[in-house]
Amino acid sequence: MTFTMFSTPWCGYCHRLKSQLDREGIEFSMVDIEQQPEGAFTVEQANGGNQTVPTLLFSDGSTLTNPSVAQVKEKLAAIS
Repeated sequence: MTFTMFSTPWCGYCHRLKSQLDREGIEFSMVDIEQQPEGAFTVEQANGGNQTVPTLLFSDGSTLTNPSVAQVKEKLAAIS
């Protein structure tokens, strides 16, 4: 996997981004930060202590918070 999406079940932005990524055929793994508290810690580290989702963690260790599909594609191209 090239990145992990940290989300919650009630996050509309997460659902929208997931469906857009699925449509584009972009593979990723999902972590529900309510079910996996260690994921919440990762999100807080990336967002100044806030549990802002969706937060994407890429294979190079960088993150994007609530990105567009275009931003995700740009990032994937840059790290591939």
